[in-house]
Amino acid sequence: MNPLVLLLIPLLPFLGFLLNGLGFRRIPKAAVGWIGSAAALGSFALSVVALLAFKEAGSQPQIITYFDWIAVGELRIPFSFQLDQLSLLMLMIITGVGSLIHIYSMGYMKHDEGFGKFFAYLNLFLFFMLLLVLGSNYVMMFIGWEGVGLCSYLLIGFWNKNTSYNNAARKAFIMNRVGDLGFLLGIFTIITHFGTVEYVEVFRQAVALPVGDSAVVAITALLFVGAMGKSAQIPLYTWLPDAMAGPTPVSALIHAATMVTAGIYMVIRSNVLYTLAPSTLEAVAITGMATALLAASIGLLQNDIKKVLAYSTVSQLGYMFLGLGVMAYSASMFHVITHAFFKALLFLGAGSVIHAMSDEQDIRSMGGLRKKLPITFLTFLIAT
Repeated sequence: MNPLVLLLIPLLPFLGFLLNGLGFRRIPKAAVGWIGSAAALGSFALSVVALLAFKEAGSQPQIITYFDWIAVGELRIPFSFQLDQLSLLMLMIITGVGSLIHIYSMGYMKHDEGFGKFFAYLNLFLFFMLLLVLGSNYVMMFIGWEGVGLCSYLLIGFWNKNTSYNNAARKAFIMNRVGDLGFLLGIFTIITHFGTVEYVEVFRQAVALPVGDSAVVAITALLFVGAMGKSAQIPLYTWLPDAMAGPTPVSALIHAATMVTAGIYMVIRSNVLYTLAPSTLEAVAITGMATALLAASIGLLQNDIKKVLAYSTVSQLGYMFLGLGVMAYSASMFHVITHAFFKALLFLGAGSVIHAMSDEQDIRSMGGLRKKLPITFLTFLIAT
């Protein structure tokens, strides 16, 4: 695998962010959308190249180190990417769905005064999400993890003249920090017990430990706290329905396809540790089941078209965690993929309805839209 191709996958969205972020007052509006979308599409094309190269090389996982990044005493943390089946699947979802949402945003946001800023944030979000899934160690994952948290704050509070939207953005940011503290403590515990944060090394050492080892249980429990924050599980789920304050493409990108699945990705990536900690798995399954039931029952009584979809998302994430809790890692990953597509499509369809209804989001004011919006009706039906 050519190291440059892999490096360019997250770098292209970052370049898009720099161009639009620094020049959004000077670049014409039409060009802004094309720059942002081209960066996402370029990333997708390179991900396809990486996938084909990976298959040609016999589907053997590879670790590509770019430079030594942090060195403290015995601890060495390189800036390196891990290319395997899991990271490639996530790459295809993030860049594929992300590109489509970028293209949709060109039409959806074209009347907005913050058009350039919006595309800069979207590209930055893509960059951090790609870092999160490509990193070959927990510290690289943590940087992407914090980055997507920052971008979600910027995107949820994008229309910042509205105080309630700002409050929703702040709530998402703070609740994510609660989970992130658990993740950070988990990383410290990993360093203490294994002396490294590289996935391959950690798992190689962990395999020698007995099932139910107290250190592994502590690490998996702390990592799960991080996953609860990012993937909106009880009790850290209330930020996600409020996050609908952001523009609809944001809801589709962050709250359907990518950011909320980061917690699932982290548990699947650490499956060696979780398999050695049955008590943590039990807690994961119970939390997932409770979240799935609670969120679905709340969703039944919502009147806002985007809130219904938001609670549905929380419920589906609960299903995924239930799958992880019973060690059905592949089935959970499969549901991550299907959910990314159908929920993103539902959100984009909701955006089309909201536009057609002159920004009305109350479903009690809607009805008989099939005749007026035949294409949206069809896409909504497929997604449902």
